Amino acid sequence: MDSLAARLLKAIETTDVSVTRSDLERLLGDDSISAQQVVRALKALEQAGKIRIEGNTRARRYSLKPEAPRPATSTIALSPEAQEAIELVSRPVHGRSPTTYRRAFLDAYVPQQTSYLSPQLCTRLRGLGQTPDANQPAGTYARHVLERFLLDLSWNSARLEGNTYSLLDTERLLTAGASAEGKSAVETQMLLNHKAAIEFLVAEPMTAELDERTIKTLHALLLENLLGNRLEEGRLRATPVQISGSVYLPLANPQLLDECFRQVLLTARRIEDAFECAFYLLVHLPYLQPFIDGNKRTARLAANLPFVVHNLVPLSFVDVPVELFQRAYLALYELNRVEPLRDVFAWAYERSAARLGQVRASLGEPDPFRLEHRQALRRVVAELVRARLPPAQWRAFLERFSDEHLPPAVRSHFVAMAELEVEALSQSTFARYALRPSEFEAWRALATGTRAPAT
Repeated sequence: MDSLAARLLKAIETTDVSVTRSDLERLLGDDSISAQQVVRALKALEQAGKIRIEGNTRARRYSLKPEAPRPATSTIALSPEAQEAIELVSRPVHGRSPTTYRRAFLDAYVPQQTSYLSPQLCTRLRGLGQTPDANQPAGTYARHVLERFLLDLSWNSARLEGNTYSLLDTERLLTAGASAEGKSAVETQMLLNHKAAIEFLVAEPMTAELDERTIKTLHALLLENLLGNRLEEGRLRATPVQISGSVYLPLANPQLLDECFRQVLLTARRIEDAFECAFYLLVHLPYLQPFIDGNKRTARLAANLPFVVHNLVPLSFVDVPVELFQRAYLALYELNRVEPLRDVFAWAYERSAARLGQVRASLGEPDPFRLEHRQALRRVVAELVRARLPPAQWRAFLERFSDEHLPPAVRSHFVAMAELEVEALSQSTFARYALRPSEFEAWRALATGTRAPAT
């Protein structure tokens, strides 16, 4: 690189924005250098891949050519198409063309005809995600690995939103309710909200369908106490929103927003493959931005519903690099390019399958008796808790329930198992019985002889 090119490159590096040739000539402060020399040196820098030139003649501006995000490419091997899209959205904001919501992108997807994931990729991921519980009732596998899944997804989803809790501090918060020192109330609330939303997702997967109620409930749980207006929790937005650092402007018309929201969910329900369905939700819910905030969080949990229902390993976004994740969504928003997000999705699922698969392998085969009487066990535990019975009355209550609802041959075994269920009830498990936190806390205070928290 000759001396003039080196001086120009240094001058461009000192600026935070793109500059004109006149700006550079002033920065050089050398009248002996002609305009033609400057132009030739800038062209050489462009050919060397050092700078980016945008605009025509008088409007031409010069800026550093951004490198692909190093943390992302060091861990996830992107396809050439994905890398190209990442580079396009890595340019300065002023160098990217403003864009708005494209209804045609949504309309173009036809279930069983359109696919974002190749059949080969779906087959590979399905092989990784198969579990011993494939033929069991929906949600069986997720309940077996609930503790690990809840921790991993809560922490990683919050981390992708900028939450600074460590994994260890998150575990302490979710299991013991202990907030970490030096962390904001917003960060603490975000993690507790994830816990509540995941427990809702896993508790009754057969009733938590891909419909408005489920998605709005997930949003309400995830954003509880985090929005300025409580009425916006679980409600489609009525005001415009903007995406920080992006030239994408989401849909602003409330009626059209509602229409597109319904179409997204209707299409998702018609997608037969669990992996394609999950990825479709990760694409179209954030692209639409139906809520005032928390759209990607809601999409990450909604995308897990197909996995929970089909007893596949769920997706916890373990180790996903934040910067690449953000740029993958910029490519989606601004270019309607799904390749970067597709590569992240596939990589993240492989990581999740490896992590949760080890957890499930250590648990052994599920108890067939518990599977057969799962609903009765849930019901009796919930009724016992709501009745706020002290330990001395548990067995009599369980025996009465067993006599009324179960055949004689299984009553004794059922009562013994139900007692174990009650004794194992904790902050991490009460949601599976459809109990509210206040109900659990009131019962636990009575059972342990401690004072119940104020309500």
